[in-house]
Amino acid sequence: MRIVAASDHAGVELRREMADEARLLGHEVTDLGPAPGEAVDYPVNGALVGRLVAAGEYDLGLLVCGTGVGISIAANKVHGIRAVVCSEPFSAALSRRHNDSNVLAVGARVVGPGLARMITREWLTAEFEGGRHARRVQLINDLDADREADVLTPDRAVK
Repeated sequence: MRIVAASDHAGVELRREMADEARLLGHEVTDLGPAPGEAVDYPVNGALVGRLVAAGEYDLGLLVCGTGVGISIAANKVHGIRAVVCSEPFSAALSRRHNDSNVLAVGARVVGPGLARMITREWLTAEFEGGRHARRVQLINDLDADREADVLTPDRAVK
């Protein structure tokens, strides 16, 4: 898979760990930075990775900021992105299996390098299960596309 990685200045080292883990798994990784000591606002790189993944230039994205929250919010503003912030491997794997997440965000002030590698590995090795989850992901896609104001009405809920 083609993966794009970026961070803000707080996440430089952890981003490199995650990118290295992805490479160990055989993926092609493009690291957009920043370099150590270079200041970058997390919304800039969150949106950039989101746009590149949404455009199909990359299959998946890896993001890091202090908590993972801000950069994931920025990525999720991009149409077609389902970014997840994770602090442990179980949620990372389920976000791929059940939610078809396409961007993973991690907090450099929340997890250490070993745990970040485990989260990255679990996320990258999990596959979307489809089935009942596909319908739910489609509901998210409908919201994302803003196709209609009442896209999530009670009649569309599972009874």
